[in-house]
Amino acid sequence: MELEAARRAVLAAVRGTCAADLPRLLHWMRNTRKKLSLLMSWLDAVYLFSEKRSCTLGICIFGISSQFLIVFSQVLMQYKAIDDFDELVVSNNDVVLKNIAEDLRNRLPIEAMFNSEHQAIQKIHQHPLPMIHVDAFLYDDDFVDSLCEEGKMSRSYCTECGSYKTASLEFISHSFSLMELKFLYQHVLPDLTGKVVVDVGSRLGAVLFAGYLYSSASQLYGVEMNADFCQLQEMMITKYQFIDRIKVINADICTQASLLQKADVVVMNNVFEYFLDRQEQARAWEFIACNVRKRGSLLVTVPSLKESLSKLQTDIQLSQWVEEMELNYDVYMEKDVDREALEQIHLYKIL
Repeated sequence: MELEAARRAVLAAVRGTCAADLPRLLHWMRNTRKKLSLLMSWLDAVYLFSEKRSCTLGICIFGISSQFLIVFSQVLMQYKAIDDFDELVVSNNDVVLKNIAEDLRNRLPIEAMFNSEHQAIQKIHQHPLPMIHVDAFLYDDDFVDSLCEEGKMSRSYCTECGSYKTASLEFISHSFSLMELKFLYQHVLPDLTGKVVVDVGSRLGAVLFAGYLYSSASQLYGVEMNADFCQLQEMMITKYQFIDRIKVINADICTQASLLQKADVVVMNNVFEYFLDRQEQARAWEFIACNVRKRGSLLVTVPSLKESLSKLQTDIQLSQWVEEMELNYDVYMEKDVDREALEQIHLYKIL
C-alpha cells in the first residue's frame, strides 16, 4: 500500500468511528505511536542485519506483518511530521468532549443544578448581588449568547424595576470550560503516564473525561457527594467506554483518606464554598491537608488556597505543606482566550 493511500485509510477510519468508540481508538493510536518509534528502531536493526547476510527475513509480530507495521508507523510518524497527527487526535478529542457536553445538556435544566443541591441553591440565592449558575463545561460564551437571544437566559438584571438601569449578572460555574480543561492537561500538568488523578467534587465529570482524552493517566477518580451527578457521570462513562480508566465514588471526600494518600494529582475546582457551611469547609480542608501528603504530588485549585482558606479558621500552615508553582498563562495560544479564567487556576507541589 502506498503511503498516501495508507494515510487516507487511517484518517477515514478515525473519522468513521462512532463517537462512543472514538476515545478508545485515539488513546490506542496515541500510545501506539510511542511504542512504534521503539519498534521501528528494532525493525531497522533487523533489516540491516538481514541485508548484511543477503537473505530475506520474514517477520510477523502478533500476527501483523512487518510491511503493515512499517506502513502504519510511516502514517503515524510522518503524517506531516507528526504535528498534524497530534492535531488530528486533539481536535477529535475536542469533538468527543463537546458530544459529552451535549448529552449532558439534554439531561439537565439550563442552570445545570439538581433540587438535591439544597445548600448550594440557597447560597446562590443569598448572594448580595444577583447570581446565576452557568456550567462552563456545558455552555461556552457563544452558547450563552444564543440562549440570551432566545430569551432563555440573561446577562443583566434590572436594578430598578421598570427603569432602563441594568447591571451585569454574576455567573458562577463549578466546572472547567473546554478551554480551561485543555490548558490544565496540556500546559499545567506534566506527563501523567502511570499517574493517579483524583477530582474532588467531580460533578459532571469534565475533569475525568478530559483527563481520559488529553492525558495518559492510568486512573482517574471522581469523588462526588451528590448521587444524581454520580448517576450522570456513570451514564457518560458507560456510553463513551471510559470504564477502563475512570471510576466515580459517591462519597464525602472526608471518607477517602487512602485515595487521597495515593493520588499523584488532586484537582479542586470551587469545591466546598457553595456546598458546605464554614465549619464543614474548615473540617474538609484540614482533612485534605492531612492526607494529601505524597511528596512531589500536585494539587490544582480554583481559586487559590490562600483565597479559599482566608475566611476559615484552620490550623493549616501553607508554607509547610505546599509550594506554589508558577504558571505561564501566555502559553495558551488559541483564540478567544479568557485570561482571567485561566489565572484562577493555581498549581501547588506537595512538600
